[in-house]
Amino acid sequence: MPLPRAVSVVTLVATHAVPPEFLVHRSRASRRRIGFCTVRPQLADYSHVAGGKVRDLYAVDAEHLLFVASDRISAYDHVLPTAIPDKGRVLTAMSVFFFGLLGGNNHLAGPPDDERIPAELLGRALLVRKLDMVPVECVARGYLTGSGLVDYRATGAVCGVPLPAGLTEASRLPEPIFTPATKAALGEHDENVDFDAVVTQVGAELAEQLRTATLDIYSRAAAHLAERSLVLADTKLEFGRDADGTLVLGDEVLTPDSSRFWPLEGFEAGHVQPSFDKQYVRDWLTGPTSGWDRHGDAPPPALPEEVVTATRSRYVEAYERVSGLSFDDWLQP
Repeated sequence: MPLPRAVSVVTLVATHAVPPEFLVHRSRASRRRIGFCTVRPQLADYSHVAGGKVRDLYAVDAEHLLFVASDRISAYDHVLPTAIPDKGRVLTAMSVFFFGLLGGNNHLAGPPDDERIPAELLGRALLVRKLDMVPVECVARGYLTGSGLVDYRATGAVCGVPLPAGLTEASRLPEPIFTPATKAALGEHDENVDFDAVVTQVGAELAEQLRTATLDIYSRAAAHLAERSLVLADTKLEFGRDADGTLVLGDEVLTPDSSRFWPLEGFEAGHVQPSFDKQYVRDWLTGPTSGWDRHGDAPPPALPEEVVTATRSRYVEAYERVSGLSFDDWLQP
């Protein structure tokens, strides 16, 4: 059955759209000029208000936050002791690219080189609007893998959405599905839930808006990625509401941390696909070389240099393949 025509996010959140000029990928020449036009604040000028596995939030003023992506990497609900160089910059560059591609209403409140961003954080920080975040992880799946596959094997459905019999690892679904999850505290697992649980938590009207917007974004992003010879297996989105109650796309969007990208060349269902995310790190941690027991009490070990280098390369390749841009030209301090 074909996917019902989704209401565009532009229709859902048509006001306060970020101007396209905020989303320009800067050239090396313009990058060299940054910092000479204004005296930038220091990070110490802002108060730290929240931190997660990868990101930190700082209060800029009553209406704005500094959204900072670090080079930290997490796996199996642990923040690893080894950082991945430039990972935060890749996540930021990827988000800026997709915010521009998708259009509509998002949380950006200035360009990537906004004068309120400290010089040392250029390329890995964004100025964003404060939002009342919806406590739901909005996941869209077009292919069966990960926790979705585990759920399907146990119940024949994913998050209460029934699926045909006989599907296997990396099977393409008849149509993309909305598979939400609760938003867990740091160090805890997000829990997959069905749509009725979202209705109970946030109300029927908002739950339907979340589902419609999530599937619309997934479908449009998947179409773009197909043009780049990539498969978008799934993606996680987060939304908030502004002071007027308008739905706004927030957090990161369509990055290797929030999405599974698979190369189209050589794709074949029935086995785990190579990917451009942190699966390489997960595989090393659970392999014989690391000596780590993910079910034990010991924290994960430090990553060896070759794993760090290979992981950074995968993140950079993901950005360049998705955007058609060179990461060398992205902002840096």
